Amino acid sequence: MHKDNTYLETLYSGYGQSFTVDKVLFENKTEHQHLIIFENAVFGRVMALDGVIQTTEKDEFIYHEMLSHVPILAHGNAKRVLIIGGGDGGMLREVLKHKSVEHVTMVEIDQAVVDMCKQWLPNHSAGSYEDPRANLVIDDGVKFVNNVEKAADNSFDVIISDCTDPIGPGEVLFSSDFYSGCKRLLTEKGIFVAQNGVPLMQLEEVETTAMRLGSYVNDCHFYAAAIPTYACGVMTLAWGTDDTQARKVSVEELTRRFAASGISTRYYTPALHHGSFALPRYVEEAIEKAEAARKSAS
Repeated sequence: MHKDNTYLETLYSGYGQSFTVDKVLFENKTEHQHLIIFENAVFGRVMALDGVIQTTEKDEFIYHEMLSHVPILAHGNAKRVLIIGGGDGGMLREVLKHKSVEHVTMVEIDQAVVDMCKQWLPNHSAGSYEDPRANLVIDDGVKFVNNVEKAADNSFDVIISDCTDPIGPGEVLFSSDFYSGCKRLLTEKGIFVAQNGVPLMQLEEVETTAMRLGSYVNDCHFYAAAIPTYACGVMTLAWGTDDTQARKVSVEELTRRFAASGISTRYYTPALHHGSFALPRYVEEAIEKAEAARKSAS
């Protein structure tokens, strides 16, 4: 909601953050959700969907670097990447920095988000949609991962769920059906990662993901990044793979892979990558609680 030149985020009941709206660049109800892009003196251009801030020019690099470079460099030989969501184009931009990545399929439910972000947030995608390695599919993410034919050209070394919060169109991207479909398309040592909310306010999302995703992979865990736009502390990022060694790659090896990749970053470092898997105790307890419940139910 916005009035009196102020945009008030409505994600949490009883608490919110507000942005001064210097200029509304675009606002409309798309086929799936309410979309607004506006200018703010501190964070630059800001996009929100259904009352929830999605991305800002000021700090988008933190989120996009940590959801892309961590799984790609942990894998060590990722050739094919699937992005679910990510209509602003920032995730696609970061993934395509890796010259070793040969193909990226990006599945976005809302064409309007892609079109408006190309126009009003061009620095996010930075021309990445024109890269010949990129394939944009307008489709529902859950339907795609469960219905696309599993073949060599539909198996992925890394799957990134650049999803909204589990409300509205994004809710299904936290479901068992979605995780099952992603597991079906992962290669043997493939890695799945996803945005998983701010645990101080959304700890139940950690428990739910640990319960559901943990049913499909040998190693279900989380890592963290501090992203100011997503208020109330660090954000947890879900991690799932059958390769139990992938999140234990040494700083020395990550440094070697990072140097070999030739990419430049503003937030990600090999040391930060390694340390991001160290979590606050209350988050560890939530994971342990979910794991115990899952084992007792099986």
